[in-house]
Amino acid sequence: QVQLVESGGGLVQAGGSLRLSCAASGRTFSWNTMGWFRRPPGKEREFVAAISWNSADTHSAGSVKGRFTISRDNAKNTVYLQMNSLKPEDTAVYYCAAVSAGFGSVRVGEEAYDYWGQGTQVTVSS
Repeated sequence: QVQLVESGGGLVQAGGSLRLSCAASGRTFSWNTMGWFRRPPGKEREFVAAISWNSADTHSAGSVKGRFTISRDNAKNTVYLQMNSLKPEDTAVYYCAAVSAGFGSVRVGEEAYDYWGQGTQVTVSS
């Protein structure tokens, strides 16, 4: 059974940092694009960042560019999201996702992702 399990969420003051982790089990995702999405309170889920299988290509949403960094460790089957200079508008449930097909380009649309984690809450206080 494939599982993506997020961790590292919590409550932080504006300007602070958090590092989210997403550990995959049940299959390897070493050859697959992985991404982070978030659902702010009362809003639709939105793209945050994605990374190609070999880390050669990354893409981030404009709202987080320069503040959030996505990375991965294929040996650990884990993807990370380093979040710096957090703002209250970053408050959301953050989801990890993986594309089933190997290789390919970085994807920003959630319809391209086949596996999803349960999410981890990030709350940024002002």
